[in-house]
Amino acid sequence: MGIKGQKLIFSLLVALFLANILAWLAVFELAKPNLLEVNFFDVGQGDSFFIETPKRQQILIDGGPTSAILEKLGQAMPFWDRTIDLLILSHPEKDHLSGLIEILKRYRVENILWTGVIRDIPEYKEWSMLLQKEGAEIFLAKTGQKISSQGFVMEILYPFEELAGKEFKNSNNTSIVAKLVFGENSFLFTGDAEEDVEKELIIKKLSIDSDILKIAHHGSKTSSSDDFVKLVSPKIAVISAGKGNSYGHPHKEVLDVFAKYGIKILRTDLQGDIKIFSDGKNLKIE
Repeated sequence: MGIKGQKLIFSLLVALFLANILAWLAVFELAKPNLLEVNFFDVGQGDSFFIETPKRQQILIDGGPTSAILEKLGQAMPFWDRTIDLLILSHPEKDHLSGLIEILKRYRVENILWTGVIRDIPEYKEWSMLLQKEGAEIFLAKTGQKISSQGFVMEILYPFEELAGKEFKNSNNTSIVAKLVFGENSFLFTGDAEEDVEKELIIKKLSIDSDILKIAHHGSKTSSSDDFVKLVSPKIAVISAGKGNSYGHPHKEVLDVFAKYGIKILRTDLQGDIKIFSDGKNLKIE
């Protein structure tokens, strides 16, 4: 047998070996326990959360202010997996949007949920251009929408009306507020929604009580009013903020509100990435 023939056989053996490894890795993924996994990524002064449902569906909420999300996803997802089932942009501000631009360039995204509001910033223009190229199915957020899959439900609580095409100088109060429920456990994601939105949610008497609260606006005093925190009554609250940020987040006033009700606070600026598992009854924190 010639050298070329030997090389061909060797190449085929390597390909079969790698295919076998990938098959076993896929089986290992399928054999994982029936758990919900929620990652609060440390992406600096911004938000980014990665959710994997018990059926291995993957949801990414916001992408942080830089390309740091690429490394985080590389650690959280299998190396061969380049598809995200659902991408959610809570609102189009740089500290939530920029990382998602990098995701659209490098991953296949099946579905995108956002508000459709307009912002006059460079990141928004690039986001709009990439949306047209991606080919994902686009949904505009509005109260009452539900995403569900065998025990997993995510319900959109805010905004109360479609905001597509409306322009805002500051889009914080257009943030998507969503409640995730898995069995007896619940998570409330609030974007950068401020006290005015919190009051509206209270007036509407929506179900905001949750085990885990993602504290709005990185712990700014513009959010997390006493009445809101009292009604959510979380066991644990998570702050996503950058270490030594120039805004002074989280503000002391906010920390005092949570301390008043004895609510445990976890912070990405102090603890780095935070991972919470749920089996539908119990929560485990890493």
